[in-house]
Amino acid sequence: MDKIEIFNTVIHNLTMQETLEIIDGSISKGNQLHHVVVNAGKIVSMQDDLQLRQSVNESDLINADGQAVVWASKVLRKPLKERVAGIDLMINLIEIAYRKKHKIYFFGATEEIVKEVVNRYSKQYSTEIIAGYRNGYFQKNDEIEIANEIACSGANILFVAISSPTKENFLYKNKELLKNVNFVMGVGGSFDVIAGKVKRAPLWMQRMGLEWFYRFLQEPKRMWRRYLVGNTKFIFLVLKEKFRF
Repeated sequence: MDKIEIFNTVIHNLTMQETLEIIDGSISKGNQLHHVVVNAGKIVSMQDDLQLRQSVNESDLINADGQAVVWASKVLRKPLKERVAGIDLMINLIEIAYRKKHKIYFFGATEEIVKEVVNRYSKQYSTEIIAGYRNGYFQKNDEIEIANEIACSGANILFVAISSPTKENFLYKNKELLKNVNFVMGVGGSFDVIAGKVKRAPLWMQRMGLEWFYRFLQEPKRMWRRYLVGNTKFIFLVLKEKFRF
């Protein structure tokens, strides 16, 4: 797969359709594919968090989730084809899972949220696509037990809706235990959107790279540091790399 590297981060240069075809092919062959998405905030964190950097860069498939990352790639003359939003990828894969009779394990968010996600997809498609679910609140010494539970569920696909860097590190450290799960992916706050707790930005804001701002307006106290501070640091990284100062 064609890839670029910016700010110590490897990113595969793929469209949404190309990404879906790779994942679908891997599941059909019974292989495991470890997927991760990166946005501006995660790339900023990876500059100092070496464990997160390793967990991301050693994944099998890495997409640019944030529009800011796509713009930065163009400024730095390493243009990515397009943004591959994690939530859109997840939604497309659930449709594929239904058509091809794959089973999905949903891991993350609060008990109320993850139950609502499972309930909605069970009604929209079928309970047959559900391998199992679990909320995202646990102690570190519970990780192996949780990974074994997922591995024994018969899941072909695992979606992990936990904040960074916990989800990336969980998937990286437990990759061997999860080897029978064909596709594993961190989906951040996607369960909150699917369950209706958080609204997604209008399409025009997504295209303009303002989805982060729409989320910030909904939860300013929780999100201000992640977005305002993180985005400022990302802009500085781009300028520093562009002008070599």
